Amino acid sequence: MLEQCEGSHAVAKAVALSRPEVICAYPISPQTHIVEGLGEMVKSGELERCEFINVESEFAALSVAIGASAAGARAYTATASQGLLFMAEAVYNASGLGLPIVMTVANRAIGAPINIWNDHTDSMSMRDAGWLQIFAETNQEALDLHIQAFRIAEELSLPVMVCMDGFILTHAYERIDMPDQADVDRFLPPYEPRQVLDPNDPVTIGAMVGPEAFTEVRYLAHAKQMQALDLIPQVADDFRRIFGRDSGGLVKPYRLEEAETIVIALGSVLGTIKDTVDDLRSEGVKIGVLGITSFRPFPISDIRDATAHAKRIVVIEKCFAVGIGGIVSRDVRSAVRNRPQPVLTVVAGLGGRAITKASVHKLLLDAIADKLELLTFLDLDWDIVNRVLDREKKQRRSGPIAEGILRDIGTVSSSIG
Repeated sequence: MLEQCEGSHAVAKAVALSRPEVICAYPISPQTHIVEGLGEMVKSGELERCEFINVESEFAALSVAIGASAAGARAYTATASQGLLFMAEAVYNASGLGLPIVMTVANRAIGAPINIWNDHTDSMSMRDAGWLQIFAETNQEALDLHIQAFRIAEELSLPVMVCMDGFILTHAYERIDMPDQADVDRFLPPYEPRQVLDPNDPVTIGAMVGPEAFTEVRYLAHAKQMQALDLIPQVADDFRRIFGRDSGGLVKPYRLEEAETIVIALGSVLGTIKDTVDDLRSEGVKIGVLGITSFRPFPISDIRDATAHAKRIVVIEKCFAVGIGGIVSRDVRSAVRNRPQPVLTVVAGLGGRAITKASVHKLLLDAIADKLELLTFLDLDWDIVNRVLDREKKQRRSGPIAEGILRDIGTVSSSIG
């Protein structure tokens, strides 16, 4: 059924349709509307046989989800930014214990300085924690991916992060095709845990493991992720048969036929990139887009195959590793190793900075003309950067960088020369 709704409400409805038994909630923007919506559904009785637990922190939220999942309940929570960092220990514990928790990460920048707007720094900080990470391009896909996430998590007994861009998706109103409960029940069977705490068959979980077996434990975590490379497309195919639309999978190719330049990205920015590529195609430019849905596990073979004919690859990403550069692009380079194709990193949209068609259009023309460096920061204001660097050369006590920039641009009163 089609309805106009906020992205957060669409996700809340998708989670409710998946029949969770425990929801652990702690508010942090921009995911708060999701758990608020679920709380209202539990209170009204629309979501039955579910315990909604208000906790005192993000660490507690995931810790309660771990306990609920270990006891055999379908468990869900959501977080963002500093909240994800605060639960970092529990993030590793959940995957190490092999618990099929589903968690929404409403992607938001990490401070300092404080910033509540969107980029992908938060989920990327947990990319090696052992969770599956799948990224939504639209609110429809965010809804669909949550329903798929429960099935994937429970089949593999691994936790899944569904990542959606904070505010850009969570607070945007779009037309959504809302599935009915019967179809979701047909797609997502009742939860049958692969492991569960049973008083009649007691076991230890989270045991101490020494050097004699720790490597094997970690390898098996990797092996589970490799199994997901096969399972994720299978689940997407089943979803299409039941719901009648393509959603999920590992990657999303767009206009790759004869493309000499391929742009790779993940999340909502794909919409802007696709519109720009359509314009360039109309001008006769051979260019296409490859969207990544599954960032962990990373679909090396699919990326390698899809880019085989390209002369160059441009990776546009909303994050970067300070001191070295791109995060997504580094993984893409590993996928296309031993090829002559340059992989160009473009860092864009940090802290919610707008990524416009005009900027992307110019960027891609520069890439095609081989004018881009290996690492580019889209729309970086070099005047501001050079002013700060020059001040630090002249004054040892030059002050905090962020506050100095705010003074320079007139956001706060200036006392720095």
